[in-house]
Amino acid sequence: MEFPEKALDSPAGREALRIIDRLREAGFVSVLAGGCVRDALLGRPPKDFDVATDATPDSVQQVFGRRQTIAFGASFGVIGVLPPKSKQKPSATVTPTEVATFRADGNYSDGRRPDHVTYGTAEADASRRDFTINGLFYDPSRREILDYVGGIPDLELMHLRTIGNAHRRFDEDKLRMLRAVRFVTTLGLTVEEATLSAIEAHADSISLVSGERIGAEMRRVACHRNAVVGYKMLVDAGLQKHVWPSLENGDWTVLETRLRRAEQGSFAGSVSFEVGMSTALSSLHSSTGAAIDDLKEIANRWRLSTAEQRSIETAIRLAPEIVDCADAAWSHLQPILIDRDIDAVIATAAALAEDRRGVERAIRELQREPSSLNPEPLLSGNDLIQSGITPGPKFRSWLSEIRRMQLDGKINCADDAMAWVQKQS
Repeated sequence: MEFPEKALDSPAGREALRIIDRLREAGFVSVLAGGCVRDALLGRPPKDFDVATDATPDSVQQVFGRRQTIAFGASFGVIGVLPPKSKQKPSATVTPTEVATFRADGNYSDGRRPDHVTYGTAEADASRRDFTINGLFYDPSRREILDYVGGIPDLELMHLRTIGNAHRRFDEDKLRMLRAVRFVTTLGLTVEEATLSAIEAHADSISLVSGERIGAEMRRVACHRNAVVGYKMLVDAGLQKHVWPSLENGDWTVLETRLRRAEQGSFAGSVSFEVGMSTALSSLHSSTGAAIDDLKEIANRWRLSTAEQRSIETAIRLAPEIVDCADAAWSHLQPILIDRDIDAVIATAAALAEDRRGVERAIRELQREPSSLNPEPLLSGNDLIQSGITPGPKFRSWLSEIRRMQLDGKINCADDAMAWVQKQS
């Protein structure tokens, strides 16, 4: 395989090259490392670029200056290097490039991070990584791929295999098991039998990983068009017991069909995490209540944000209403269409609908002018008070009924609305 130089033609890629050149000028070995090399070789635009070097963290800071570096992972040999100030946009968030010193890890007593690190060579650094496809380096000055772990043959075969002993790799860092699920899902890989067997053997230990880290991996699985592949692997490996127990009941054919529909029905042309989850939960459970109860368990288990949980729950609750709204009164549909999570609701409804008439009507109605989609109410509570009516529990029901009649065209002005209230009181 040849490294495509065009993969470096981006602001992040050019910044990584600048850093590599500076380190080389200072006499250090410096290469691109890990996921950016893998993605470039697969023809996928790298999301970020990591640099690996034999320069120690102190040396990296000396080369670039203390003010242009961030020591956010110095204890593990990682320094963030900021772009030159002249290239920083005044109002933009500046993203540092991670520069990691070649290292060899010690024991992982917490099952997540090494107790200590020692600095070493590129070969030693590659050997301590998780999977062969992530153990690749690229030397841009020589235009040479450095493969010490057999990553290129595995990448050519689209095969996922741990570096060295699989049991040791997963014992060191339990999260690697979910990373395997994510790579299989997002890259379309097959898994080496020994690697899968080791995941099965260590599956229960995934409970030692924090909910935040589990949630971060599962977000990337749930929003992918091949999410069902990941869900199957979770169940086959026994990981679902501590990650998402209800997946055991999954009908993969139904779920895959619905996720495809969600993708086609999304305004963005892709499935968001929230839509992926609302579709999956609605498909796993026979009732809305059960789906929402499962969501609450997941929100706690994965540490979902309040906004994520709200959007998913809203989509679960309202999507069936959209599916069945083809002949519904406008007063029933309109409050749904002005919900702040309507995009997730529509995409989820598109996933669930066998008959698309309701979804198509909802999409059509959303094209209304704002004044038609959500007109100003004819009356408010203050209007009733100013007319001399004593506040009471009936205010809410009266205003709700007036709004319904307004939307359905049965009352068209404030005077008619007030006349109706006078009759009720």
